Parts: sequence; structure tokens; C-alpha cells
Amino acid sequence: MKLAVRYRFRRNAERLRSHLARARFFRGHGVHSPFVYAIVRQVFMKTELAEGDRSLYAALRERGVNERRAVQLQNLFIHCGYNRFGMNRATEADLCIATADTPTDRLPQLAEAARREGATLCIMEPYADVERRNCCRHLTAEHPSTSIDNRGYLLLFNGTLPKQHFKL
Repeated sequence: MKLAVRYRFRRNAERLRSHLARARFFRGHGVHSPFVYAIVRQVFMKTELAEGDRSLYAALRERGVNERRAVQLQNLFIHCGYNRFGMNRATEADLCIATADTPTDRLPQLAEAARREGATLCIMEPYADVERRNCCRHLTAEHPSTSIDNRGYLLLFNGTLPKQHFKL
């Protein structure tokens, strides 16, 4: 009995620490990158779809991505001016989405392919399990450009952005 209570307390304390650490970036406060600030304000905080093509939204919903995340990624696609997306492939895509069912051992290959192509990689559910979380931490640490982690997905931007990591 005591062991279960101690475990529950530790798990809740870890969650609280994570929420407090991320609170400083709520609504873009404390984000000193104009690029990331614009994404927070114009993508993550929007609840309705932006004007434009909705094919990414439809593809994500077909894959079982919840509506909020699908709206955010569709709006990111429009906001960043991307033209093509790929599900679990980085070739011929501006935005590559590694879905939740992508095996963890395939993520480094997708990250490398996205880096070569200059595409943004979106890894869905980066905290699904310990192995996936550790893989995403490793990818973020080695990533040469900006990355954004908003719990539901991890974005690895490839291009001329400086190396910085945001946990929102």
C-alpha cells in the first residue's frame, strides 16, 4: 500500500514539475524567438482551421490524430508556407509527419532524411513510452536547428534557424 502511494506521489510531482517548467512559454511569454512566438500565437493558440487547403487535416484525422492536433498541424503547414507533406517519409515533402505508429527505431532515419531534404519533421506522441521519449530527447540534443516540443508532437525544423529548443 505505501509503495503504491509513494509511486503515485512521485509521478504526480514529476508531472507538476513538467507543467511548471513549461508554464513560462504559455501563450508565447518568455519566447525570445520571433519565429517561435509567431507559431505559438498564430498556430498553437488557434482553434479553427486557417483559410486554405485542408488535405493535411483530412489525412491526419484519417490516421486517428485528434482534432486539436490536426488543426494545429494544418495551420502550421499554412503558416510556414509548406506545399507538400509526407506521412512517414521525408522525400519530396516540406513537412514530414512521423505518425504514432511509426516504430521508434525508424525515427533517427526519418530525422536524417528530413535534414538532408531541408524538411520539417513532426514526431507524433513523443512521450508515448520511455523508448520513444529517450529517442526524441536524443534527436533534439543532436538537432542543429530549432525544435519545439508541445507534448503532443515534436517539431524539428531544418534550415537557417539557430539551434534552440522550446518546451511548450
